Amino acid sequence: MLHKGSRRRRRLVLVIAAAAALAFAAYAFTAANVVPATQAGDGSGAITGYTVSAIAYQLEALNPANIDSVSFTLSAVAGTVHAKVVAANPLFTACTNTGGNNWSCNFVVNPTVLSADEFRVIAVQ
Repeated sequence: MLHKGSRRRRRLVLVIAAAAALAFAAYAFTAANVVPATQAGDGSGAITGYTVSAIAYQLEALNPANIDSVSFTLSAVAGTVHAKVVAANPLFTACTNTGGNNWSCNFVVNPTVLSADEFRVIAVQ
């Protein structure tokens, strides 16, 4: 028959062996992870607006009471430009770069000259 002390030692050995097996298994899983290098940072820069110049409205050929398109020049390079000429209209028209800092916006629904009450340009690099 086993002695009381040897039973405790046997249990202790089993507990230690189980803990070691779990620790090894956990190590095996974590050792397999591969994490690529990443970057993080913080910085700031000034946000300045564009100066819009050389604004030219083109009227519809058949109905000169409507604005067909508008062209203009921005003071710096832009990547995306939208514009509108009616303040109450929430929709902006996408503009096309015609070379350099020159842009043209062809309205899908041509606003009337009478309804045109602002020229608003949104531009980003």
